[in-house]
Amino acid sequence: MTGGPILRVALPVPLRRLFDYLPPERGDVPRAGQRVRVPFGRRRMVGLVTGSAASSELPAAQLRRVASVLDDEPVVSAAWLGLLHWAWRYYHHAPGEVVAAALPAALRQGRDPSEALPDLLALTGEGNEVDPASLTRAPRQRELLRALADGPQPSATLDEHCPGWRNARAALIRKGWVETVKRAGVGPVAPARPGPSLNEAQRRAVDALRSAKGFEPFLLDGVAGSGKTEVYLNAIEPLMKAGFQSLVIVPEIGLTPQLLERFEQRLGVSVAVLHSGLPEGERTRAWLAARDGQAPVVLGTRSAVFTPLARPGLIVVDEEHDPSLKQHEGFRYSARDLAVVRARREGVPVLLGSATPSLESLNNAQTGRYTALHLPARAGGAKPPTVRLLDVRKRPLDEGLSDHLLKVMGEHLAREEQVLVFINRRGYAPVVLCHECGWHARCERCDAHLTLHGARNQLLCHHCGAARPVPGACPECGGTLVHFGAGTERLERALARHFPDQTVLRIDRDTTRRRGAFENLMAEAHAGRAGILVGTQMLAKGHHLPEVTLVAVINVDQALYGSDFRATERIAQLVVQVAGRAGRASKPGTVLIQTHEPEHELLLTLVREGYSGFAAAALAERRALKLPPFGHLALLRSESTDAGAAEAFLEAARAVAEPPAGVNLQGPVPAPMERRQGRHRFHLLAQSAARPPLQRFLYAWVPALEALPAARRARWSLDVDPMDMM
Repeated sequence: MTGGPILRVALPVPLRRLFDYLPPERGDVPRAGQRVRVPFGRRRMVGLVTGSAASSELPAAQLRRVASVLDDEPVVSAAWLGLLHWAWRYYHHAPGEVVAAALPAALRQGRDPSEALPDLLALTGEGNEVDPASLTRAPRQRELLRALADGPQPSATLDEHCPGWRNARAALIRKGWVETVKRAGVGPVAPARPGPSLNEAQRRAVDALRSAKGFEPFLLDGVAGSGKTEVYLNAIEPLMKAGFQSLVIVPEIGLTPQLLERFEQRLGVSVAVLHSGLPEGERTRAWLAARDGQAPVVLGTRSAVFTPLARPGLIVVDEEHDPSLKQHEGFRYSARDLAVVRARREGVPVLLGSATPSLESLNNAQTGRYTALHLPARAGGAKPPTVRLLDVRKRPLDEGLSDHLLKVMGEHLAREEQVLVFINRRGYAPVVLCHECGWHARCERCDAHLTLHGARNQLLCHHCGAARPVPGACPECGGTLVHFGAGTERLERALARHFPDQTVLRIDRDTTRRRGAFENLMAEAHAGRAGILVGTQMLAKGHHLPEVTLVAVINVDQALYGSDFRATERIAQLVVQVAGRAGRASKPGTVLIQTHEPEHELLLTLVREGYSGFAAAALAERRALKLPPFGHLALLRSESTDAGAAEAFLEAARAVAEPPAGVNLQGPVPAPMERRQGRHRFHLLAQSAARPPLQRFLYAWVPALEALPAARRARWSLDVDPMDMM
């Protein structure tokens, strides 16, 4: 033991602990939220001070000093640190990796945050006193002074509105009238535009949100096209005018462009955007603008839940049911669940919105933990689409397309309406096999088939990324290779053949890899330059395509018998979401679901009773089986290039476990896809009817796991509240 003060520092290493350091020999003791550079082994690392203690469990001789303090003031608040502390304890993850996931790269790397800020040109105090009209012999200097009279300006703005300013800058700096500064801005302000009138259901939802006092969770359950975004905007607007900030979280990057444009047009402010597709400098500037209160609205994907806000007023999670809101690698957190926890800690309302709410959120609304808000009808008088099952048994299929479907598509296209063809499988064909000997093209590193991608003329593994050329004949017997099944690429070619006068637009991960590609394709779709849209689930979520009157769902059968207990929930949500793209304007919409299983209970329920009917039946089934939301899970995963080592670790983990009454362990068993990326994978599941006993068990179990000798021969991770059992 040693006397304090002892600094507790989070370092970006995969160890589930904080590290103790003595303060630097000179200067003030760093406070929580300041970054420090510390010795760690033979290296020096950048860490974040999370607090201090009066003593340490380490002997005084083993304690090392902080080498340097990187910040004069904390870069994050106590409230922000409190959220991260809750997160690393609840998810039982390494504190330093949690902090690293929540900080911009510039701050993680120890750089001065101001380095990420744009250089702005601004008037000095003396320059503010100068009358530009007096510079009769220096017209460029005169124009630059006039441009800066409205406030500091970035070089891009000056280039557009004040040509020649660069030649005048040096002279004005020498005179002491102009200076270069750095400031965390979020761009120019756009003129606000009024929105449509709210219907009665929207007004009730907005009134409930505006009357919320402090923390209150809301579930906005609105059918596709019911105007959920208008509810978000009308709830945010008065908060923004009162000086409060709102955080809006969406599941995927593809949803941000249309929301960004809509928010900026309606609210008249520039919205700070955070997602992985942006350059790191832009993300850092948006993060700093939010932290400093300069961004009234922040829009981002999963990790945006950690964005600090100076004056939080509302948190919104759009498409709250979406699995993309759960991080599936490394620090496995749920952005939706953390948004609720954060709102509670900061005393602000949180709004979860979806046309197909998760069963967990529906149960919370039914039991009174969430306030339920309903939007039962489409906004603007649009009618819900007609949904029909198309029995394709014994019917000829051309590349997966039935004659009846092609006929209906032709009728809609003849009326100059758009058709959306949905298949949740990219590539040309998912299976390549030999017609003579039965050889399959399989991945050498995964228990999976290789998918044929015709444009690249390659066989690709969608799990590990392995690629190989397409052989001209069977490598085993020299026989003829045939392609089974269809993906987006194959459908695109088939539809172009059937409808040669139509433009077919394919939107999937392959066509949207480059920055801006998705936005460009969606702009073409909105402009009506393509009669047929073919895509994966990227097209299913939240997109408003008013000219689409027919949605065709292809190959839904593949998802009806998934091994994960959430498989039926996901396919129900996906079908309802993609069906919601049809008939969103004045023209009626039709949805055709091709299936070889027209009597399947799930499909019949969706057609006859909609998502609410499915959810009621699914909740009853989950209750009987004590599965979420009526039970709680933690999944211990193990993987290794040696199958024996991966399984041995979980056997040892089970042997040291001391589960209390009410906590059950199941396994170890092989993962549904046992081999992936060359590693053998096994699972051990902890299940409990209540969350507290499960958490108490994990607090005791995880340290024991770290001490196991078998842990050094396998890679392992713990997933609390897993959304994917694969």
